Amino acid sequence: MLIAKVIGTTISTIKDEKLTGRKLLILRQADETGTPFGKPYVAVDTLDAGIGDLVLTAHGSSGRMTDLTQNRPVDAVIMAVIDHLEVGGKVVYRKE
Repeated sequence: MLIAKVIGTTISTIKDEKLTGRKLLILRQADETGTPFGKPYVAVDTLDAGIGDLVLTAHGSSGRMTDLTQNRPVDAVIMAVIDHLEVGGKVVYRKE
């Protein structure tokens, strides 16, 4: 699992039929404080996450293990929206 920040949305009217009806969001991996880094990537949203949310993602074959992504051409999936992160006894991120 990776922590990532939702930075945008992807609109695709022509796609594999197994992805029809699935929202695709643009993410960047984030550190434990929610600060994004690295290159953007696209993930299937299974939870109705939104821009600015900090999320947990699964990748590769693990990304195809949710009820909504099983047997679909998915490499990354949003599987949790983070409410807060605590590191070393201190809350370092809290959803606004």
